Amino acid sequence: MPAELREHAGRHYAILFYYALPDDSWAVELSEAVPAPAAWAETPNAATHLPGPPFLAALVPDEDPALEPTVRIYSPDGHVIPYEIMQWFMEQVADQVERCRIAFELGEPEAVD
Repeated sequence: MPAELREHAGRHYAILFYYALPDDSWAVELSEAVPAPAAWAETPNAATHLPGPPFLAALVPDEDPALEPTVRIYSPDGHVIPYEIMQWFMEQVADQVERCRIAFELGEPEAVD
C-alpha cells in the first residue's frame, strides 16, 4: 500500500492508496500522519511518519466507467483540512480517476495502480 506524505504548517498528512475489494474500487485516503515507531529511527531511509486513521476517503471504481467516484467523510472530531492539503488530495484522486479510465478504455482495469 503506497503512501505519500506532506507537511503543512507543522502538521504531517498522508495519502494512502489501496484496492478496496468490497467496493470494486481504488481507495485514496487522507489522514493526519502519525510518528513512526521510535525503533525505526536507527534504520536508514525509514519513514518518519505513517498514515493515521483516515478522515477522507475517495473511492474510484475501476470496472465500470459509468460509476462516479465518491468521497466519504470520516470525521467525528471535525477535522479542519487546510486548503493546500485538500487540493493535494483532490489532485491525487483526479489522477487515480484518469488512470482507471485509461486502463478501462485499454481493457486492462487490473493494471491500474
